[in-house]
Parts: sequence; structure tokens; C-alpha cells
Amino acid sequence: MTKPFRFGLQAFSADSAAEWKDLARAAEDLGYSSFLLADHYFGPGPAMAAARHPPQNLAAIPAMMMAAAVTDRLLIGARVLCVDYHQPVVLAKSLATIDLLSDGRLEAGFGAGWIASEYEAMGIGLDPPGVRIDRLIEYVHLARAFFAGEDLAMRGTHVTASDMTAVPAAVQDGGPKIMIGGGSRRILRTAAELADIVSINFDNSAGKIGAHGIASGTAAGTAAKIDWIKEGAGDRFAELEIEIGAYFTQVTDRTAASLETMAEGFGMEPDELARYPHALIGSVDEICETLQRRRDEHGISYVTVNGATMNDFAPVVARLTGT
Repeated sequence: MTKPFRFGLQAFSADSAAEWKDLARAAEDLGYSSFLLADHYFGPGPAMAAARHPPQNLAAIPAMMMAAAVTDRLLIGARVLCVDYHQPVVLAKSLATIDLLSDGRLEAGFGAGWIASEYEAMGIGLDPPGVRIDRLIEYVHLARAFFAGEDLAMRGTHVTASDMTAVPAAVQDGGPKIMIGGGSRRILRTAAELADIVSINFDNSAGKIGAHGIASGTAAGTAAKIDWIKEGAGDRFAELEIEIGAYFTQVTDRTAASLETMAEGFGMEPDELARYPHALIGSVDEICETLQRRRDEHGISYVTVNGATMNDFAPVVARLTGT
């Protein structure tokens, strides 16, 4: 069954409370489904430079709650929360609280972490990927139990939560949808087994943004990731929502010239960039056609764009949302 399109807006920073509130309200007014943050804590300096990551001056959880407070319909979440940065019960209770106080508008995203220089700057040990994914699995099981208001009795390798009832329970029927994101085979198989939304990302095993990760996001690389999701999902693949970040988005009537200029910067051929699933470059009509084709090919129906392109991309949102 084809999933209807919906669109998220990922926002990283704001210089004031008024700017942040205006951004969230504008996203809602323009028809975006969700308003998402990342979960990063380093400020300007060598750690951020080593990661090659865009700055984020807001902590995700309080910024999520502020966005929820000034909107009425917008889903609020993170793409994604790094479990290693949060104590498990505190994180689960914080998310359940956001769901309660937003009248059921939380979209809960979880990730296993990946930026080596941020871990080092924060004094957190960076365990091997398998250990981090095992930890994420336990966090997600705890979140499900917490959202359901269960009596907690969990004593795992990484998560302990016992002798208490989870309060507040989430107010959404069945709990908030859970998104798990990543770009390796195991994390995508895990996401397909546990999540409601699977977020396709680069293979960030290098621990920073760079050529290796970008190269993993090609059309062929994305097709392989969809196969991994299908392996993990089995019969439930049709129930999953597949999300992707369109990191390189430009709405323009000068498609050929834009593709040529941007492709040169990425070391790609223009036709390769045109097929690149993390890029949307072209007119509104062309982008709509591209998104419909990619949904047919890969099942991707949930697309997130950067806040800087919010207004230019809004006609696409208006045309395709719900179709």
C-alpha cells in the first residue's frame, strides 16, 4: 500500500526565542507535518570543525517543547536523539511529558550516535557500533513501556528501570510513533524491526560528515538500504513509513545550471546528482515528479528539508501532502 506524502522541517538554530517561535509557527502555517531538531551539543570550535557538522545552538528537548507550546497541529520531534547523550529513564519521561503537554504531538526519534569528535569533546566514551546499537534497542524498549504507562521491570545490559510505574503515560493511542535512523545494515534492520518510521541516512561510520557518507547516499546505495530494511521488516514492511533527509534542496527554474554547479562541488556528474535521493533540485513540477518516482521505486513518502528552504519548498508541500 502506498503511503501518502508528508514533509518535515529540520531546524538547527535560532538567535532568539522570537525567531524560534516564528519558525515553528511558519512551518505549521505552510503545511509541514513535523518540526524536527537534531541532537548535538558542541559549540563552535575544533570539535565541530572536525565533524564538519552545521552548528546547532539549541538543546533539542527544551526547543522541542517550546515549538510545541506555540503550535497546535505540528508534530514535534528530533531526527534523531542520540541515546548515549541521555540517561534512559530521564529521556523516556521527558519524551512522555512532551507528548502529554503537546496533547499528543510527539514523534520520538532515536539514534545510536556517530560524531566521534562530539563524544570526545563531551567526555563520553564512543563504544563500537554494535554496542551502541544494542544500547539503542534497550532504550526503545524502555520508551515503548514508558509510553504505555507500564510498571517498569527492565534490567538489561545498558538500561535499568524497575520498581516504578511509568508516569506520565503518553496520550497518543498506542504511544507516539518511533523513528529510528541510520545508514548501516544493522541499524536499518533494527529500525525495521522496532520502529514505526525508518529514517534513511548516510553511512556515518567514519564519525564525521565526509566523502564516505555522501557516497553511501547514491541511488544504488539507497536501494541497498531499502533491501536491508525489507530484510529486517519481513511482513511488516508495508506498515513502515520510510523517511529521508533531502539535505541538498534547491527550488529553481534553472535546473540544468544548478545541477552542474552543485555536482561539481560534490565531485559528481549532474545526472548522478539528479538521481541522488538526498537531493531535490529543480522546479516545483520537477521536484514533485521526482518525489513520486522515488516513492514508486523505494517507498519513500516522508521527506525532511532544512529550515533554510522552508518557504521555497512550501509549494511542493502544498501540492503533495496527503496524496
